[in-house]
Amino acid sequence: MTVDGMPPISQLKGRPLGRILIKMGKLTRARVSEALEVQKKKRGPLGQLLIEMGYVEKADLNRALAAQVGMDSIRLGDIDIEQHVIDLIPAQMAHAYRVIPTEYDRETNTLGVALAHPDNFHATDDLKTLMGFNVVARITTEDDMGEALNRYYPEEAAETINELIGELSADEDLAKFDGRGESIDLDELRAAAESSPVKKLVNLVLLQAIRDQASDIHFEPFEDEFKMRYRIDGVLFEMVPPPKHVAMAISSRIKVMSSLDIAERRVPQDGRIELLVEGRPVDLRVSVLPTIFGESVVLRVLDRAQVNLDIEQIGMREEDLVIFRQLLAKPHGIIIVTGPTGCGKTTTLYSALRELNKTEVKILTSEDPVEYDIDGMIQCQIKTDIGFTFARCLRSFLRQDPDIILVGEIRDLETAQISVQSSLTGHLVFSTLHTNDAPSSIARLLDLGMEPFLLTATLEAIVAQRLVRKTCENCKEEYQPSEEQLYQLSLRPVDVADRTFFYGKGCDYCNHTGYRGRRGIFETMMLDDDLRGMIMKHASTSVLRKEARKRGMRTLREAGLLALYDGVTTIEEIVRETLTEDEID
Repeated sequence: MTVDGMPPISQLKGRPLGRILIKMGKLTRARVSEALEVQKKKRGPLGQLLIEMGYVEKADLNRALAAQVGMDSIRLGDIDIEQHVIDLIPAQMAHAYRVIPTEYDRETNTLGVALAHPDNFHATDDLKTLMGFNVVARITTEDDMGEALNRYYPEEAAETINELIGELSADEDLAKFDGRGESIDLDELRAAAESSPVKKLVNLVLLQAIRDQASDIHFEPFEDEFKMRYRIDGVLFEMVPPPKHVAMAISSRIKVMSSLDIAERRVPQDGRIELLVEGRPVDLRVSVLPTIFGESVVLRVLDRAQVNLDIEQIGMREEDLVIFRQLLAKPHGIIIVTGPTGCGKTTTLYSALRELNKTEVKILTSEDPVEYDIDGMIQCQIKTDIGFTFARCLRSFLRQDPDIILVGEIRDLETAQISVQSSLTGHLVFSTLHTNDAPSSIARLLDLGMEPFLLTATLEAIVAQRLVRKTCENCKEEYQPSEEQLYQLSLRPVDVADRTFFYGKGCDYCNHTGYRGRRGIFETMMLDDDLRGMIMKHASTSVLRKEARKRGMRTLREAGLLALYDGVTTIEEIVRETLTEDEID
């Protein structure tokens, strides 16, 4: 099935690109020599230079690059692919990865696929991870690929989750698991995890979650049902549930994909799945938890394309950004970012470190887990099961000559003490806590057993944050809030007489939620000599808060109100994410 006129791949594999194009009859030696001379001056890939010089077409270059790594070429328009082969890859996956299955060998579980780009190696890797096939790839043209996708996988005919759940319900082999509880043979379980309907459903759920920018995917067993839910912009949305008897098959399928033990159903397990979806890297962190009704599986979606690590894009107001940059410029000290799980602390710290990440600065991080790898930073994964804790990691850091240190979280006194020592020896230290607001972090650190004089000597500032959903720009409409709504924020109509409020009425762009995306709101407590003196005298959290506000600290509720007045979010979001002083105390 190689393309006519192409020399045998054995003669081309591993050869220089110019030589391959000569053997294909697409270039002369003189032109290759000319392009190589240009490459010495311009630098850059030879293939791109040949296209710019008008010597080769993109399709011929792709065929040559494919031959260089041992891939045959194929003309999809010249063959008829059997329907049972097409059915092996769902339409959503074919379009997302731009692949066409061409043949299937059941004995060796080998799937032949056509790719339009020879550097699309991740497609073959992901097909193996998601579908479990051994994959053999061939190269085709972009035009051939487009026509084949329209012919074999018309978008309007793509299976929906509802249709796949119907297919699961009708599957006789999977129906045998109904009512059997945990008494399932391992070979049967493995076969169920490899069944086509289960693979298709899991893959479609993953792809849809990634496209909808979900942060988490939940598969949850209950007594009478099995739920699937996404968390989008911090809120859980339920999908149509699959039949309960496929719960074990689905959890086993995810375990297979993340290289976990499908035979072990008594203890928690953690794993990861790495994918490249539509050209962008996506990391799925898998957590499996045994419950009384089966295994609960949660996948955290870490999609680098959806995370903007630009400090100017995280939601800080201009005056907050000025203060934050002043903190980043300090030569030493501790800066703490605090808030509940999922409030964006890691993104804020990564954005800060990315701004500080320069050639002349050495940055070390200890994280659990490492969520995004950033070039130029030394990042360490904490492994408490083997004793590699934050404290132990930090001790080693001090012998690595760092300038800036990130401690993923201050969880105990030992970690807090070493963070202080790191700061006292001339390092800038960033870390996180879990507290309601900035002033209460002082009490939390003292409760861990930190000495007040060490805390006041090193702590520079505490930044508390929350994430509020942004009103959808596509369906945003002006409205007048009721007195009851204003009362939730302790406001009266007269207080907001000159303000304009907006809400999202719901559209396809925001999945009819009225919200699209999130932004941070921040509360920054800078420590000065007076506040340090009050901490030394064990002043209460409420007293510290009042003094900090006198010195210009804007509370989370006040920051939320400013976002509301800017038309960025809604009253409901501010009420949901922020507390009044009375509620905090």
